[in-house]
Amino acid sequence: MNDPIALLLQFGFLAVLYLFLFWVARSAMKDLSRQASFDTGPVAAGGAIVGGAPTIAGAPRLVVVAALGLDPGTAIDLGETSTLGRAPGAEVRIQDNFASAAHARIYQQGEGMVIEDLGSTNGTYLNGRQLRKIVGLKPGDTVRIGDTELRYQE
Repeated sequence: MNDPIALLLQFGFLAVLYLFLFWVARSAMKDLSRQASFDTGPVAAGGAIVGGAPTIAGAPRLVVVAALGLDPGTAIDLGETSTLGRAPGAEVRIQDNFASAAHARIYQQGEGMVIEDLGSTNGTYLNGRQLRKIVGLKPGDTVRIGDTELRYQE
């Protein structure tokens, strides 16, 4: 009844099971610590993000309407080219499970700013319509990525 091979297989299975559980717990802790370290920089009165380049009146920016981890009204200044997504290197970090690492890009083209989807899985929406091509932005336009909603301003 006490077959040594069967006993070894049982202990081996338990060892693999515990290693798997350890790996899942470690992965979850990494994700939680990465999410807790999300930092938008110091926030000034009125919700504008400060630091880096000074805020210039009339400079293009996105204002948070609804976003996980950011208060509504928070302003995010845009550079000549800004990538929106979950990646740590994105200029506009989006904490949304429906956002791709590099989801969309806003950049200067001619006199104005344009937005394009970067082949994201769940799509980028401008004023409720899914982006299929590069589109020029106008003040008041609403950009939605997953559950995150941002309003473009100049």
